[in-house]
Amino acid sequence: MHYFLFMIICDNLTDLGTSLSKLYCTNSKIGFVPTMGALHQGHASLIQRSASENDYTIVSIFVNPTQFGEGEDLDKYPRTLQADLDLCRQIGATHVFTPTTDLMYPEGRDKYQIQFSLRSLDKVLCGAKRPGHFDGVLQVVSKLFNLVRPHRAYFGKKDFQQLIILKKLAAELFFPIEIIGCEIIRETDGLAMSSRNRYLGPEERKQALFLSQSLKKCAAAAKNGVSVQELEQIVQNELHQFPLIRLDYFDVRSRHDLRALKTLNEKDAP
Repeated sequence: MHYFLFMIICDNLTDLGTSLSKLYCTNSKIGFVPTMGALHQGHASLIQRSASENDYTIVSIFVNPTQFGEGEDLDKYPRTLQADLDLCRQIGATHVFTPTTDLMYPEGRDKYQIQFSLRSLDKVLCGAKRPGHFDGVLQVVSKLFNLVRPHRAYFGKKDFQQLIILKKLAAELFFPIEIIGCEIIRETDGLAMSSRNRYLGPEERKQALFLSQSLKKCAAAAKNGVSVQELEQIVQNELHQFPLIRLDYFDVRSRHDLRALKTLNEKDAP
């Protein structure tokens, strides 16, 4: 454990436990922001909100291997620890936890025995395209929740399916943690901030903007009473113009439980 201009950095369980035990004794409110590093202003908004709503803010930085599927970008996922620590210190984090894979998965990342069954929540949207992804997410987040024991945890709405699933995790496993969803932070041109945006070439980035623009057109059309089928056609017509965009799926689902909607109504709208 060492101090980085008044921010405590822990890379092992003993130091983390020692540091946090002092906070539990003071009845302080603890906010938690789990990340995989390569932090940007989207992450910063989560950390700043936690700092404004809690006495202490703990940030974890860990590239979790179990949520990456075969052929995904685990090996090339950006790792920028020093820059991440600088940002955390500047915007109000009081503690940063930087575990290794061996610490989080001491028996090996492929040898764990406990898995999560999500019934239907991980069988749609992103989960349908990335089997096992949310099992890995729940695995690492549940470990981190047990280690940090925060009062509140902050997640971005950009990964909305993840947010819904984590709310279910906290509710059904009785984690005494408030799961708080925070608004999407975008670049000045409208592209949602993501650590993976750096993979995009100039033309790919330019065309990526039309994803959010298509969704905005859908939102406007939905307010005018068009059908789900008409929304699907709007998206297909919009994105068909851009050869670098491959549409994996377009679904209209409830913001509460992700069930597919055949008709639109106010209580299910985003």
